[in-house]
Amino acid sequence: MTEGILGKKLGMTQVFGAAGKAEAVTAIEAGPCTVMQVKTVAKDGYSAARLGFGEKKARAGKKAKAKEKKAPAPRYVREFPLDADQKAEVGQKIDVSVFKSGDAVDITGVSRGKGFAGGVKRYHFRGGPKTHGQSDRLRAPGSVGSNTNPGRTFKGLRMAGHMGAERVTTLNLKVVQADPARNLLLVKGAVPGMTNGLLLIRKSKKGKK
Repeated sequence: MTEGILGKKLGMTQVFGAAGKAEAVTAIEAGPCTVMQVKTVAKDGYSAARLGFGEKKARAGKKAKAKEKKAPAPRYVREFPLDADQKAEVGQKIDVSVFKSGDAVDITGVSRGKGFAGGVKRYHFRGGPKTHGQSDRLRAPGSVGSNTNPGRTFKGLRMAGHMGAERVTTLNLKVVQADPARNLLLVKGAVPGMTNGLLLIRKSKKGKK
């Protein structure tokens, strides 16, 4: 069985621990996922399982409806690597029971998109002087390259541009509660992405160490 599962971010809430202390948690609808394909070293060069999660939205038209009735396709399909001692079968169902309270997990999602942003917001630049007669340098980035040598702007220089909407992984988050009956996973702290965004949840490698 894989050590990962697909899920959907539901939002944040709080729970009270044994000592009565409130903890901020993220609620995730994790699974159930179906094994769509198993890749092997002999055939594909590596070992992995492709998991399907969710349902595609219904499309109009007789052909589309007939196809969905015959073989409903999942909305999301992602691969999870398999170790030598792990096995998976096509059609196998994987739910949130792969995790238990106290486990450490790594969660991957797409961060919130914030559109075009300047250097102050995007990289926390200090900006220009706020006195001595300046009028339009308050949030300017400053110099972006030398004059004669090398006479160009280096690739990768931190400048204004598109902010967010990137693949982000948060490591070593603690599982507070795993409820297979409701396909619910409560994780301590915040996870990347918007509400209803797709999340990849794996058992943490660093947490094991």
